[in-house]
Parts: sequence; structure tokens; C-alpha cells
Amino acid sequence: MANITAGDVNKLRQMTGAGMMDCKNALVDSEGDFDKAIEILRKKGQKLASKRADRDASEGIVLAKTSSNFNIGAIIMLNCETDFVAKNQEFIDFANNVLSIAIENKIALKENLLNTNINGRSISDHITDLTGKIGEKIDLAHLHLLEAPFCAAYIHHGSKIASLVSFNKLDVDGIHEVGKNVAMQIAAMKPVAVDKSGVSNEIIEREIEIGKEQARQEGKPEMMIEKIAIGKLEKFYKENTLINQEYIKDGSMTVKQYLNKFNNELSVIEFKRLELGA
Repeated sequence: MANITAGDVNKLRQMTGAGMMDCKNALVDSEGDFDKAIEILRKKGQKLASKRADRDASEGIVLAKTSSNFNIGAIIMLNCETDFVAKNQEFIDFANNVLSIAIENKIALKENLLNTNINGRSISDHITDLTGKIGEKIDLAHLHLLEAPFCAAYIHHGSKIASLVSFNKLDVDGIHEVGKNVAMQIAAMKPVAVDKSGVSNEIIEREIEIGKEQARQEGKPEMMIEKIAIGKLEKFYKENTLINQEYIKDGSMTVKQYLNKFNNELSVIEFKRLELGA
């Protein structure tokens, strides 16, 4: 039986646009053969992305920044085929230019950004030009825009991971320090939501099922299974929701407690995190 990795599933998803579970099942059924997996998805009537290309653009850079008044922030991922091109200054400059245009024009949708003009030609056309010049597939994979009283951005060394976070207040002493540190927390600790209320039902159901199965494997009584699973879910919330996580620079407090040190009313509204290859 073929060893199907999360990377394989993500690659097929990028190639086809099909759902993660559909991609995983197709790869299992095809024993890891991508062409056969695509055929399986087609036979099942999956709507495949029309932009499928022969080449795999899995390298690139992730960038994030804010407007000069900090009330708008954007984060993008621009993909290419090799790390060599990802370090090319022309590629980096182009990505930064695209990011600036998104912020200046408050563009939240990738399709709208691709259709935005630079010097009379669309960004999509410029990507085509750059592809021809560099000789590699280039793809604007992700764009997210946040607008709030205060936004902060962080790019991890190497531009492989970046994060963007928005807050409900600007007029807080030390807000820029807070913004940077919380953005770093997001980049390092990969929270799934700001708090419990933001965790999707799909994730909750998955974690409860995992908790139940773990309890059964540990030999716990069936009447206790549900209670144990709920307890494990609470632990999941603590470890995976931003404000309940241990603050990475001081494990004696949570992120929420760290925010409260500066202002009891200061809160995170939203965040975005992108990681190359994730």
C-alpha cells in the first residue's frame, strides 16, 4: 500500500481544486498515482480546477505588511517552481509590488487583484510576462486583506511563513510591540482560531472523534468515553486557539493575559497565517 502524505494530498488539491478528503481517497485508491487519482476524481464527477498545469509551483515566498496608518494589512503567497527563483530579486520585487497594490486599493479577492492594472496591463498579464522571462510557472496562490483599527504583520526569516493580525484598538501604549509579538505567536504556534467560538464544527467533530478513539484504545469504560473526549477537546482549545495559548515569550501567561497587561479591552479581531508548502 502506498504511503500517502499530507503533502501528496495538498499537491493533488492544488492540481485539481477538489476537496482534501476526496483527494486523499483518490490517492489511496490509485496507490499514489497522481494521473490515476485525477481520473478517479473525474469519474466521481468532481469539478476540477481549470488552471491545472503540468508543472508544480510549490516554492516561492510569503509576504505580509500593513498600510502606513496600520488600519489595513494584506498577506500573499506567490509561488514558483524552485527556491532559486524564489530568491531572485525581480521575483521578490514583483511580489512586494503586488502586495502594495492590494493594500493601496483595499483588494480582498485574488481574482480582483489579478485583474488590477499596472502600467495599463493586468497583474495576470505581468505574471505571464515574468513566467516567460524567468522560465518557471508563477502563481499568485493566496491573498488575504484585513481592515481594523490596528493591524500588524510578521514575516519569518526566509519569507516561507508570514502572519497578519488585526486588533480592536490603536490607542494603546505599546500596541506596536503587542502587534509584532502576537503576529510572531501566530507564525510560530499555528492557532486554528482566535478563540473557541471561531473553531469550525468540522474541527470540533474531528477532535471529539479522535478523543473518543484514544479513550477506547486506552481501555476506558464506554460510559466515560464522551466525557473524556470533551475533556480532550478543552485541551485542544487551550493549545490551538490564539488567546488561550501559552504566550511564547512567557509561558506563565496566556496570550489573553498578555493583551490584558496593556489594556483590558484590547482584543484580537482576526488573523491570517500562510506557510509555504503547508
